[in-house]
Amino acid sequence: MYLPSAFREDSLDVQHDFIRAHPLGVLTTSAEGGLMANHIPCLLYPEGPCGVLRLHVARANPQLAELASGRECLVVFHGPQAYVSPSWYPTKAETHKVVPTWNFVAVHAWGVPVIQDDPAWLRAQLDALTDSQEKARAQPWRVDEAPADFIAAQMRVIVGVEIRLSRIEGKWKVSQNRPVADRQGVVEGLVNERGDAVMAGLVARRGGLA
Repeated sequence: MYLPSAFREDSLDVQHDFIRAHPLGVLTTSAEGGLMANHIPCLLYPEGPCGVLRLHVARANPQLAELASGRECLVVFHGPQAYVSPSWYPTKAETHKVVPTWNFVAVHAWGVPVIQDDPAWLRAQLDALTDSQEKARAQPWRVDEAPADFIAAQMRVIVGVEIRLSRIEGKWKVSQNRPVADRQGVVEGLVNERGDAVMAGLVARRGGLA
């Protein structure tokens, strides 16, 4: 990932918190037939130097063969994103030497996938993934509420995958490279024209405005 110093985020805690908040990763592999990508929900565990991702894929998914090959894969996690109009920059009136851009937040994670076909491992992953999304509900749904034979049948058509991360990169491109006045203009433009308080908050916090 192209990482200018202004946008680079090297804190592992920040990167991990981001993945937990945006767990749907784009799982990408490369093989003789070309690149392959699938959108897969992941759980992150703070193990090893960079963390461990645990997930599952359909047994019929052709990407499973690539995951079993022992080659490195890449998982991309996306967060908030927004178009930035140059009209929001006060400096536009000075020189007109401004162009549009796109703000976004992303984390890229690399590692070698290992297939996990043990039913106990897979059931633990399903329970943990479900609980991570259901726990905030007033009456969380649990996997064991479904009939046992139904869950067993569902588990037979999926396979677990564990990725011990060897490298991780974070990019918070949120107008940090612009003058203070332009950052403030971006915040106001995002809120007033787009109603985007999320990206506006990121620009404000990363830009020293909040």
